[in-house]
Amino acid sequence: MIEFAHTFLLIFGQLAVGGIAALSVPSFHAIERGFFKSTACVYLGCGLAIFLGKLYLVFFLRPETIPLARGVEVGAWFLFCVCCGLYSYTLWGDPFVLRARAYVATLLSGVVALTISANTYRHTPFLAVETVLYPLTFFTASLMLGAVATGMSLGHWYLIELGLSLEPFKRVFTFYVGTVIIHLGVLLVGTGLLLLAGREETVASVHSLWTNHRTLLWLRLGLGPLASLPLAYMIWRTLQIPQTMAATGLFYIAILAAVVGEFLGRFLLFRTALPL
Repeated sequence: MIEFAHTFLLIFGQLAVGGIAALSVPSFHAIERGFFKSTACVYLGCGLAIFLGKLYLVFFLRPETIPLARGVEVGAWFLFCVCCGLYSYTLWGDPFVLRARAYVATLLSGVVALTISANTYRHTPFLAVETVLYPLTFFTASLMLGAVATGMSLGHWYLIELGLSLEPFKRVFTFYVGTVIIHLGVLLVGTGLLLLAGREETVASVHSLWTNHRTLLWLRLGLGPLASLPLAYMIWRTLQIPQTMAATGLFYIAILAAVVGEFLGRFLLFRTALPL
């Protein structure tokens, strides 16, 4: 059951890293600073959730058996939280150079932490296709979660800052659509590559996925990225009116689709060790 908890904590980390990446999409000077302060603090909270959760699971729940990989993973998420905390702090002032460096450090440390987390589920040698596909799948899912969460947060800001240009909202929306398409492509193409070029144990897991978890796989795709595509079209149509309040409401539904899809993906990861 500890591995089950480890697996589902990943969603907090993915949301934190993807959210920080998505904050670079709207122009920093086009929106009032309060949007970046509040949203960055939410992503910092997600980072703290995965760090504290894994810290408890690794060092407090079973301190007599601490796997090296899990210890390194906890350290990586701690570094991300430190960098993210520093970046959030700089938003309350004007240390431009420090803010830029803190943001880059936050993003890089987040990518490293996601890569380490992904590799804890890879049971193949380093020179294998899984070494690339596992972190890539984690990262594209992270970008999708961050994009939809940032879109929802930005939509609320239009209720506060009246007269704000639609350009930032449209940029975040375009980023969101791109991440959904890319993530769906990585899931489909990546699974095919694992089947064709993966190690023997990975191929066996793919066969087990199709034999024993086929319904769960279809639910993961149908309630996640596939459901996000028509929602994205509806958001686009509302922005043509334009009606930011309706678009924000649709982003609420879109984030539910993204999160439900990722929860199902993490359950498949727990059952099959495949990055879905």
